[in-house]
Amino acid sequence: MISHKLSVAPMLDWTDRHCRYFYRVMSKRTVLYTEMVTTGAILFGKWDYLAFNEPEHPVVLQLGGSDVNAMTECAKLAEQKGYDEININVGCPSDRVQNGMFGACLMADPSLVADCVSSMKNAVNIPITVKSRIGVDDQDSYEFLHQFIDTVKPAGCEHFIIHARKAWLSGLSPKQNREVPPLDYGRVYQIKQDFPELEISINGGIKTYEESREHLQHIDGVMIGREIYQNPYMLTEADQQIWGDNTAIKTRQEIIDEMCEYIDEYVATGGRSWHVVRHMLGMCNGLPGAKQFRRFLSENSGREGANSQILKEAFAKVGGGSF
Repeated sequence: MISHKLSVAPMLDWTDRHCRYFYRVMSKRTVLYTEMVTTGAILFGKWDYLAFNEPEHPVVLQLGGSDVNAMTECAKLAEQKGYDEININVGCPSDRVQNGMFGACLMADPSLVADCVSSMKNAVNIPITVKSRIGVDDQDSYEFLHQFIDTVKPAGCEHFIIHARKAWLSGLSPKQNREVPPLDYGRVYQIKQDFPELEISINGGIKTYEESREHLQHIDGVMIGREIYQNPYMLTEADQQIWGDNTAIKTRQEIIDEMCEYIDEYVATGGRSWHVVRHMLGMCNGLPGAKQFRRFLSENSGREGANSQILKEAFAKVGGGSF
């Protein structure tokens, strides 16, 4: 049984398998999500979009789609791969997602979401969850959100992750949709009160563990996205701060050492070190030399044959092992 008290949000082009491995080095408990993967990419893409590293568990596949049969087939493949859960994206507001008839626009068609959940649940033995907004366009009343949950819940969804902003499907960019619509945490709290049998997680604008613990007085889980991506070292405190585990907090040097092993293994298979270290640029934020650390990695890790030595040299500009 996975504890969802803290999770890292699915972030397109960011939370790939290298990013997730890096996060797992820092926190054993935090639930990790893939970036959204479409059914078309899984079923017809030339790459293995379901590949992940075994240490990433607990890891959740976030799936984008609305065709019931395709969603069900992808659920089967994800279970075979070993994913712990599958999450349906009902929150992304981008034009590309709307054109594919999935993401936030699905909030307006809760029966279709319910059909997807029901079919997927019947096909696999791992949980199917839903991540949504509190509303979409002018359909942003509490009654609308309540009805959405009330329609999807009987299909077998027991965990809803709710981004506490509504989505505007036209007029705002995806970035603006993360910032412009006002946050309404109280609406998510009310959903938990009205559906106490459900597991409810909250997402949107959360930056600290102090804020997270406050939310956890009202709901079951907190999902943090960009704050962790920009300041990833904060994850070293997650297991202590959120779960109360008595685990040692790793130093940056210890994390660098583990990631160097990973980078060299990846480069040996033909990969580029930049694919890994691009997710580590914020690791030294707040320390003297952090700017030089970022610059050195950005300028050198994309070179042919660049390996873990680049990361070691970059970290030396911050002062090395005392951090």
